[in-house]
Amino acid sequence: MKFDVEGHLAAVERSVTFLEKNARPASAVTLSRTYTTTMEDLWDALTNPKRIPRWFAPVSGRLELGGHYIIEGNASGTITECERLSHFTLTWEFAGDVSWVEARVSGEGNEPRLILAHTALLSPHWDEYGAGAVGVGWEMGFLGLAFHIADPDAPKPDDMEFATSQDGRAFITGSSEGWAQAATEAGEEPEKANAAGRRTTGFYTGDSE
Repeated sequence: MKFDVEGHLAAVERSVTFLEKNARPASAVTLSRTYTTTMEDLWDALTNPKRIPRWFAPVSGRLELGGHYIIEGNASGTITECERLSHFTLTWEFAGDVSWVEARVSGEGNEPRLILAHTALLSPHWDEYGAGAVGVGWEMGFLGLAFHIADPDAPKPDDMEFATSQDGRAFITGSSEGWAQAATEAGEEPEKANAAGRRTTGFYTGDSE
């Protein structure tokens, strides 16, 4: 598949913050970008179970405050906050671990901004993959959302086809490098951050480091 790799990479703002969560060392990976649509359409794309599979993955459960959701082949959790046209927060339960996601929409006119922060306790998974452990996956979700908003009736690109295409591999590589840079700016040792970024690229593309 062909698309503007550099344009989509440049559209995302990335940051990493090291903090404490539940009295334990943690990291918050935050990304944001604007979308050419209305606030109502962006919010609907993020929360409508009929639209979410068109850019992310099938979801089931109660998509409302206090409801439990399940993302097919991925995470599940509980929606802990939800204010329409503003924000929602949820637990992200995957492979026996719990982390926390907050999504916010802001702005006026036809260029609202989506801001997503994923906070997780530091772990061996972070040591291996760094900020890209969640950052690259969410950035691919942001890319899918951009495709969907530009053409709501188009089918979602196949994940394997994307990861093996020239542009898809370039996007994954660029995103991994971007998250390594963000981690370095947050205080991570550059050699460690860059090595984790290469492993993240390999995880998504199937290539070894």
